[in-house]
Parts: sequence; structure tokens; C-alpha cells
Amino acid sequence: MRLISAYELQSRSERELSALFQQVSKGLIRTTCGTPSRRNALATLENINRARVAKPRL
Repeated sequence: MRLISAYELQSRSERELSALFQQVSKGLIRTTCGTPSRRNALATLENINRARVAKPRL
């Protein structure tokens, strides 16, 4: 799995971030512990969470 950086996520809408979080979460369960793919998935989920928190609430 490819790491998605915070920079790539900053312009995404809340809806896009939610969909991406769900997609990456589903991909995470198909990874093996200790692999680069799993580390990338976990880091991506963390980046998505940070992007969601940083979004201004309307």
C-alpha cells in the first residue's frame, strides 16, 4: 500500500477523507504485521485523521 502524505490530503473534502479512510482501513486488514505496506497503511490512516481534525467545521 502506498503512503498518502498530509500534503496530498489537505485539499480533500470531508466526504473524500471519510471514503479514503474506509478504503485504507479495508486494505489494512489484508496486510501482514511488520511489513512496509502495513506501516504505510497505518501512517496514511493517521494522516487522514489529522487532515480531518484540521478541517474547519461549518
